[in-house]
Amino acid sequence: MDVNRIGVIGAGQMGNGIAHVMALAGYDVLLTDISQDAIDKAMALIDKNLDRQVTRNLIAEDAKFEAMSRISTTLTLADLGQTDLVIEAATEREALKDKIFADLLPHLQDHTILTSNTSSISITRLASRTDRPERFMGFHFMNPVPVMQLVELIRGIATDAETYDTCLGIVERIGKTAASAEDFPAFIVNRILVPMINEAVYTLYEGVGNVRSIDQAMKLGANHPMGPLELADFIGLDTCLAIMNVLHDGLADTKYRPCPLLTKYVEAGWLGRKTGRGFYDYRSGTPVPTR
Repeated sequence: MDVNRIGVIGAGQMGNGIAHVMALAGYDVLLTDISQDAIDKAMALIDKNLDRQVTRNLIAEDAKFEAMSRISTTLTLADLGQTDLVIEAATEREALKDKIFADLLPHLQDHTILTSNTSSISITRLASRTDRPERFMGFHFMNPVPVMQLVELIRGIATDAETYDTCLGIVERIGKTAASAEDFPAFIVNRILVPMINEAVYTLYEGVGNVRSIDQAMKLGANHPMGPLELADFIGLDTCLAIMNVLHDGLADTKYRPCPLLTKYVEAGWLGRKTGRGFYDYRSGTPVPTR
């Protein structure tokens, strides 16, 4: 199936990155959000990130202007009905995603493929509540989207071969690499990554080490580019907690129990970089451990 116009739902951290790479690869992109402020910030960030690529000689200046010209925006979800493929990149809450798809369905063309950038929620379950489970799949980008090379492609139980092949072709066109994952909680990357982060939080919670020592240990002792608590702040502690809850509920194994300290930070609204405080306090401009 030919895909020319792509709709992106959500102008946040993931949505603006997805719009960026799709437009740069030559797709016409329609970006939507419930907030005009979020859309304005997303467009400014896309422009800034494209400028950075030009400065680093990764793309030509003409390519930047062409990419920006391919992105249009709307506050009206129904406008995405005329796209060939929709990528939902809203907050990681299943009820919200269900409502978005339900509101969009009456406006879709018959051939339109629906996808979700969910990092952990069942694709089969999301697809079953639509009118096109065979044309529905997981399209999980890594953060930050313009930089990270991997995209997880997750087939639900009803996803057909044409839908998968179409999405695989898009991944190849944007210059990234696809990893095919089966539809089990958290898929591949987060099934491995987020429990490691949760274990780092337990290590902090139990007093084995403080924030700085835990992150230094993993950076210098395991050659990780970023410590697990620093990474948690980058991802968002609310997202980490949501993924751990999906794993715990979906697999019914106590090894996936979210650390109480992670829950406490989320309850406090200390969600990481996006709120200015998490395992580090970023408000002074220099990250300071909060424990």
